[in-house]
Amino acid sequence: MAASGGMVPASTRVMNLSHFLTETARRHSAEAGFVWGAQSWTWAEMEARAAAFARALQTEFGVSKGDRILVQSENCNQMFEAMFACWRLGAVWVPANFRQSPQDIAWLAASSGARGLICGARFEEHAAACAPSVEFTISIGSADFAEDYETILARHTGQSCSTEPVDRDDPAWFFFTSGTTGRPKAAVLTHGQMAFVVTNHLCDLMPATGPKDASLVVAPLSHGAGVHQLAQVAHGVKTILPAQDKFDPAEIWHLVEKWRVTNMFTVPTIVKLLVEHESLGRFDHSSLRYVIYAGAPMYRADQVRALKALGPVLVQYFGLGEVTGNITVLPPAQHHIEDGAMRVGTCGFARTGMQVQIQTPSGEECAPFETGEIAVIGPAVFAGYHDNPKANAESFRNGWFLTGDLGHMDEEGFVYLTGRASDMYISGGSNIYPREIEEKLLMHPALSEAAVLGVPDPVWGEVGIAVCVAKDGKQPEPQEVLDWLADRIARYKLPRRMVFWDEMPKSAYGKITKKTIRDELLARKEIEGELAPS
Repeated sequence: MAASGGMVPASTRVMNLSHFLTETARRHSAEAGFVWGAQSWTWAEMEARAAAFARALQTEFGVSKGDRILVQSENCNQMFEAMFACWRLGAVWVPANFRQSPQDIAWLAASSGARGLICGARFEEHAAACAPSVEFTISIGSADFAEDYETILARHTGQSCSTEPVDRDDPAWFFFTSGTTGRPKAAVLTHGQMAFVVTNHLCDLMPATGPKDASLVVAPLSHGAGVHQLAQVAHGVKTILPAQDKFDPAEIWHLVEKWRVTNMFTVPTIVKLLVEHESLGRFDHSSLRYVIYAGAPMYRADQVRALKALGPVLVQYFGLGEVTGNITVLPPAQHHIEDGAMRVGTCGFARTGMQVQIQTPSGEECAPFETGEIAVIGPAVFAGYHDNPKANAESFRNGWFLTGDLGHMDEEGFVYLTGRASDMYISGGSNIYPREIEEKLLMHPALSEAAVLGVPDPVWGEVGIAVCVAKDGKQPEPQEVLDWLADRIARYKLPRRMVFWDEMPKSAYGKITKKTIRDELLARKEIEGELAPS
């Protein structure tokens, strides 16, 4: 019945995300959908297992719409299936960074209000820490602390349950931020939002991707890689999971050759490790069409090296978990080895259906090339943080989501990241953005990695310290590198001191985070009372 004015009443009902698997299983039932080491499952088998596990959750554990299910697991097929099982019931998938401590995971269990825990067998201490907060625990693999996933699944083989109707704003996924400052926050991703993101990923990141393709997982499914693999399911693309959890470039390149992998989602540091590894030349990687990197811009020196090694296959996107990676894109055609043939330093232009703006602290739009905070609106923006009104109030202004990233935009709409607002430091009254200095440092022939941080100073307020990793076989002197840098950057931006480490600490997702580096500097007592200018 038409509403007043002849308009049809708006409905917020949307497709349940579990239907991506159901539809692909209908069209490609006998084809391989998930490969893990020597094991593989057809799309029909994946759908049947997800449906049976949903039935188990519903009948044995009373899981229903809105319930949160925490997951503490390394990458595996059960973890992936459980995601669709949760959604089928209208429940919320809550995957954790499995490398966190038992206390960290216990905090996530309590703060998310999780009813149940699905936990890898080797994480007994994590299960024990979560026990006071959750009503039930299911182990992946044989464990003393809970009944095994496969045993439970076997009791419901061949069974199913109806798919729960969902609205656009019904939660589907609690996506925990990386927690670089303080506790992680649970960004609420919804069924309607995620459907848009999947469509956009296929449109902007991997055009023409379909059932003949294969996608390789090189990051934890709990975060960006899980979103990426969901897009593969939507178009019937098989997912290839390495047999071992430990990152092994030789295994990655072997799988690329064996399965004729066409796309992979990763981060700049992982791309760097892959293209610098000796195994690259031993395997055929000509099937690759899209090597998608996100999480941070790639330093120009690494970008050039990757383009020379892999050809025109790089795709960059910029986006936070709160916007499900969906802010800008820089496609292969916008990447080039020659500086004069591309916009060096850009992370691309606005994703289809999204609007990006650089804003002043008062919310006004910045002029072209003026530095400000990157803000975004559009269907990919999350519904807000779970049970965190303070963070919600701080993160939105006039409908715009404030990313906390600083940057500028050129006259054609290409965005350039300067760094996180929290990374910027002020020395002698001047704003200093570490990324510019890091880019210059990585042009030095002896340096492999670099990170610059601002640290307290009694005279200047803050000064910079550069933490660097040398290339194999190189032993540069810190002062020599600083002298080299002095000819390439304004003097007030020069780090006051440089230290060399054997390796750079990285997050579970392969990213270099300033918080981790700062903690390590403090632990090594390398920033205590040593930075007053001479």
